[in-house]
Amino acid sequence: MEPLDVDRLVSELKKSLEPQQKSSAGERMEQLNRTLNDALTAAALQTDSALLSQLKSRLYQSGVLSQCVSLLEQKRGKGEYNSASSAAALLLCGAEPGDQAEAFDRLFLPSVMNALLSLAARLLKQTQSFHLLKKVLDSVGWLLQTHTHLTAQVLSSVDYEKLQMCEEEAVNVMCVQLWTHSCSSSRDFVNSLSDDSVTLLLNDVVGQLAVSSEAEVGVACVRLLLLLARQLKARLRRLDSLLNKDWRGRGFDQDVDQLIRVIQSSETVEDSERVRAACVIQAFWRSHRTRKRVQNLHRAVSSLQRKYRARRQQQQKQQEAQLSEETLQYQVVLRRQQARRQFHLKQRQLLQLLPPEQVRPYLEEAERRAALLIQSQWRGYRQRRMFSRSREREKRRRRENGAAAVIQRQVRLFLDRRRAAKVPPSSFWIGQKGLTDRRRAELKKQVEDYITLHPSSRVSLEDCLSLHEEVQMLLVSQSGRVVQRRKQEQKIQTLLAHTSTQLQTLREAPPLSSVSLSDSDLYLSPSSHVAARARDSHNALLQAHRAPWWRTLGNEALSSGHAPLEELERSLEEEACDWLNTCSLV
Repeated sequence: MEPLDVDRLVSELKKSLEPQQKSSAGERMEQLNRTLNDALTAAALQTDSALLSQLKSRLYQSGVLSQCVSLLEQKRGKGEYNSASSAAALLLCGAEPGDQAEAFDRLFLPSVMNALLSLAARLLKQTQSFHLLKKVLDSVGWLLQTHTHLTAQVLSSVDYEKLQMCEEEAVNVMCVQLWTHSCSSSRDFVNSLSDDSVTLLLNDVVGQLAVSSEAEVGVACVRLLLLLARQLKARLRRLDSLLNKDWRGRGFDQDVDQLIRVIQSSETVEDSERVRAACVIQAFWRSHRTRKRVQNLHRAVSSLQRKYRARRQQQQKQQEAQLSEETLQYQVVLRRQQARRQFHLKQRQLLQLLPPEQVRPYLEEAERRAALLIQSQWRGYRQRRMFSRSREREKRRRRENGAAAVIQRQVRLFLDRRRAAKVPPSSFWIGQKGLTDRRRAELKKQVEDYITLHPSSRVSLEDCLSLHEEVQMLLVSQSGRVVQRRKQEQKIQTLLAHTSTQLQTLREAPPLSSVSLSDSDLYLSPSSHVAARARDSHNALLQAHRAPWWRTLGNEALSSGHAPLEELERSLEEEACDWLNTCSLV
């Protein structure tokens, strides 16, 4: 037999993995399966056993196995899953990492497990692909038997949860058999698992027992629990009741009995004493409850009889009251019918007494009176309805007119204040305009010369000095008042600008139908005096409109609807004038 060239085989495998234009992913996967299978078969037939190990090590180190894993993770068509499952089986060829053992355990093996579980989840969606799914799960089981640290990854995987939640019986059996084969392959498999992994595994198995009712699923779960029970007896307590209740008579009673014996054998003496104490407490409680019940029995019987008699008397009273009411109603109806019959008989007798030529006019007169009565009732109803509608319209019109009058009055006040603000303020300097320093010096010299030539006999120098100081103080106070007045004018201009902004907001306001309660606060007046006065006027107007209509007859103020508005306008103008006068004085 010719010696095998490992490097040539690895290069051929790399070439088959390279993407080509004319070949699809399925064709590349089939070619990879054939090439890898031929290479492993040829290496196994060689007399040198080290050649196979060298080939496996080269496959991992060259990255061929990593590229195979990436091919498994890709989505495929319906006819490409057979080659993918075969590639998954060939992927677990017992690769030897060599000096890269840490990267092999931490990176490569978890990626292989994720690819296998993802492939199994995709096969679950394909109909009539359970044999391929079994092949992939066998590959997962072989990988778990060799590397037990991947158990936690499998139990916490999302793809494995999809397999567990499948409603197909065959898929559930495959999942349970996966762990059965893994546990039975080695005695140290369960001992090597972490506590979290064991808890997840037991939860899955017990959940399958509690949810499923199929015999195949039950026998698979029971056999797996038999493997786990010998080492995990303390965690399987109180499972015997579920087995006795749901899994008897299904064809595997021998396995169920064996599992129950293993579970029950783990009970300690403390558990039996605790059960005995609970039984004693329950017996004492039942006897105490029975004695209390016997003592209270006669009182309960008397209370029951008393309530029964009271209820029966109440029912009798209700029946009697209902019967009397029905009798009264029947008598009223009967008397009305008799009175109507007597009236018609009397009317007929009177008609018989009339001459024949007066019967027809009499009937026509009766019909006319009936028609007049009906028409009068109808006209009254129509007038009342029209009056109520017109009253509502009048109320709405008055409310709208009042609101418009308030808005117009505020606009007029705003315009008046703005016109007054545009008037230039009077100058606080009373002297000659355009006076220069030179002219002021000349005038000062003339004044001094005149005073020197014409001294005053009545005013002394001290009086002049005091008068001069007083004039200076008056000038200082006047300048301070001017500064304060300018501040007030600035404040008034600010208020006018704010009022202008509010009026612009009112002009651009949306209709009332689209305004919310929070938006209505934007249109309230910021002045407390104006708001209080408008609120009082509005409440008074509403009270006047809510009064009966007959009270408003002869009341000219309420009938016109404009007198309260004019009075409110005059009062607001007076308040505004008082406020402006106060500001000017300050």
